[in-house]
Amino acid sequence: MARALLRSLALCWCLGFGAGCAWGATVAIVAAELGGAYTEAADAVVEQLRRQGVAASDVVRLTAAELDASDVLVRNPPRLTVTLGTEALGRVLAKAPRSGAVIAGLIPRTSYERMVKEAGKSAPGSLSAVFLDQPFGRQLDLVRLALPAAQQVGVLWGAESESLQAALQAAISSRGMVLKSNTVVAGALFSGLKNLLGNVDVLLAVADTQVYNGATLPNILLATYRARIPVVAFSPAYVKAGALLALYSTPTQIGNQVGAMARATLQGLPLAPPQLAQDYTVALNEHVARSLDLTLDVKTLTEQLRRMDTRP
Repeated sequence: MARALLRSLALCWCLGFGAGCAWGATVAIVAAELGGAYTEAADAVVEQLRRQGVAASDVVRLTAAELDASDVLVRNPPRLTVTLGTEALGRVLAKAPRSGAVIAGLIPRTSYERMVKEAGKSAPGSLSAVFLDQPFGRQLDLVRLALPAAQQVGVLWGAESESLQAALQAAISSRGMVLKSNTVVAGALFSGLKNLLGNVDVLLAVADTQVYNGATLPNILLATYRARIPVVAFSPAYVKAGALLALYSTPTQIGNQVGAMARATLQGLPLAPPQLAQDYTVALNEHVARSLDLTLDVKTLTEQLRRMDTRP
């Protein structure tokens, strides 16, 4: 903790905070941790800000742990704070003052909404986000492109995701498809999955840690593979593990969108409302496709999906 505090103070000094961090940054970027997706997204945000004319010296980058070890955001609130990851948003909601705008990135919609609700009146007055989630319509269009004969779409809901049922039902109905779903209760995940597999053409994975996590995923993918039911997921890691397809946004794509929102806010425009990811990537497991007698090309699927992406 002491080392993190020293690092934070050193950052303050190097970025122009001076003695006692007397000068405030224009933008603070708080990441859940260093490296990987968080650094990739932060770099994209910084590049977008650079296009706005925000100098590197006007941006301070901290981890959630470093934020805990200092009160930089409290003593010298920036005009805008960007959080990357669920943990980072939680720390900022707990420590930052109500002044200044906050934009959250690399966070699922359900987690964001829960955290804002829990923060209540202590949440910043100007708060928005770019969610990791893909629009259901876009996911279903990908299903249609890859699996034209699929009509029955299976979904397993958990406590984190069940609030999204109405939105998925609307998207499914507008495409002439049928939703088959089960809500997972404690200890009944695989009985719910078994009931679905005999009645669906595809399993659409919706992000929910109660349903999809490191302990459950291998068995879910094994069960669907044996039943010859393709899985369309939300992470490239799931495709590597055995899902047929994944539709997701890379950290750079999310960072670019967050950065664009930040640029508009710094230009004096009202903070945009929370929004789903706009840019995206398609991943394909070719081995699984062959095992299902499917001939698919990820480049062609992506191009076709982008042409359809004007639908709700």
